[in-house]
Amino acid sequence: MLIQIGRAKQTLHDRGSQPSTFEGKKPGLLQAFWGGLTNLVCQRPVLAIFQACLRCNSSCGYCNLPLNVGRYEMSREEIRQVFTGLYREGVRFVFMQGGEPLLRKDLVPILQDLVQIGFHITLITNGTRLTESLVQTFDALAVTLSISLDTLDPLTYERIRGADQLDHVLAGLKLLEGYRHPKFLTCIVSEINRQEVTQMVRFAQERGFLPVVGAYHWDVGLYGKQEPLLMYEREQARAVFEGLLKENALPPGYLRQYAKDNVAWLSGETLSPCDAGRYSIAIDASGHVSPCLSLPEAGNLLESSLSEILARFDRQAIQRCSDRSSCNRLDGRVIGSVLRHPIAAWQTPVQW
Repeated sequence: MLIQIGRAKQTLHDRGSQPSTFEGKKPGLLQAFWGGLTNLVCQRPVLAIFQACLRCNSSCGYCNLPLNVGRYEMSREEIRQVFTGLYREGVRFVFMQGGEPLLRKDLVPILQDLVQIGFHITLITNGTRLTESLVQTFDALAVTLSISLDTLDPLTYERIRGADQLDHVLAGLKLLEGYRHPKFLTCIVSEINRQEVTQMVRFAQERGFLPVVGAYHWDVGLYGKQEPLLMYEREQARAVFEGLLKENALPPGYLRQYAKDNVAWLSGETLSPCDAGRYSIAIDASGHVSPCLSLPEAGNLLESSLSEILARFDRQAIQRCSDRSSCNRLDGRVIGSVLRHPIAAWQTPVQW
């Protein structure tokens, strides 16, 4: 799970009020789950995938999200207003991503606001802009980190990511050697790097990262473009995941279960339903809400409440998307998988 077990006191400041300096109050996993219990029972969202930044310094071959096109990004004050409302509606977890979230100059105060409200935060980044100061701040806020890295070969990295930045990522990973909270290294299996995946898992574990391995998907709604360089034969990609499971290379619990889901999908089996729009939602930097980033938006949180937007979701479209993909974005399935496999979830380590 891209979340951390711990204990902390939560606070909630009033809508629109200016927060005082951050006091270090950090929500723990169990407390966050307890706070969202009503939503879990009622099958309402407890997780928000927040596209905090619509800009990116990479051009990944498998990504066709509309980035770097000058769209409006909510201010810190608007984000605080929106997420205060979401907290009141039972949302407790936030996966913050982009684009590249570290491109936001006000990222740190935004994170401080969200933690002060009471959210449990996972920050998803390409790792190219990590600094010692940022790492110290993330550590103080008890932020879970997920770094995307598919290869250790500079040429392959540039061919996948569209930018020559591997050295920056490796330097950032070195800054995380003493990080006290969960840190994940996420590797997406494609044709160009499938021979390196086992090496990437070992690399992650040797440096204290929990390895997350997912499959490249294309034509999943609005997400995942066709890139011939990266497209694979299903049998060959399935062999990668089967090898990881056979070698017991992945840590126990949820991350191993996720690999099994990829094997099942690549074998043509139908998976359990995706939780997009049920336990999780996606919010772009402008405040638009969709079941996930692969499906169309249904409203804006600056104009409508979450309950109003949920009523507009096309549930049949969500089901059709769920039926055809395990999705390399595990954010849409993580809550349901935890509920369906509670023992595996409990076995998942928070550090490697």
